[in-house]
Amino acid sequence: MGRDKALLPWQGRTLLEHMRGTLRLAGADRVWVSGRYPAFGGIPDQITRCGPLGGLFSVAMQMTDGPAWVVPVDTPRLTPDLLQQLRDGHRSACTIFDGHPLPMLFNVDNESRTILENMIHDPLGPRSLQALQHRLDAQTLRLAHADESALINCNTPTQWEDVAS
Repeated sequence: MGRDKALLPWQGRTLLEHMRGTLRLAGADRVWVSGRYPAFGGIPDQITRCGPLGGLFSVAMQMTDGPAWVVPVDTPRLTPDLLQQLRDGHRSACTIFDGHPLPMLFNVDNESRTILENMIHDPLGPRSLQALQHRLDAQTLRLAHADESALINCNTPTQWEDVAS
């Protein structure tokens, strides 16, 4: 994208503020933020260059046990209803929509922290959310075709223009 996506403007707020609001509307009591965002209580990555898995690892090490939504900041059309569908269908250590690694509902506990830690510290192993989901035998939920557009993320300026227009 060429700049920090979390700070892109979306409907009068930053994407980070928007996503925090979406999580709260879905029922989150607390929103944990991965990255150097002091105004949001952000938790910097403990281990650099591990992508989203590294951010999840850093946050999970500080969280209390329980289910947590993991969402990308660059999906501005994500709705509280979709997050609630994940919560309502959640019956395993990890729940995702079929064909979409994020958003996910992830059980934070000692077992999941150990799995994350082993993955992060294995220099030859995969360090991706998909690999984590595979290790946890993620439960997949069917996503209605009409909801597909809510999960479009913005990784390029062109994608951002398409979503923002």
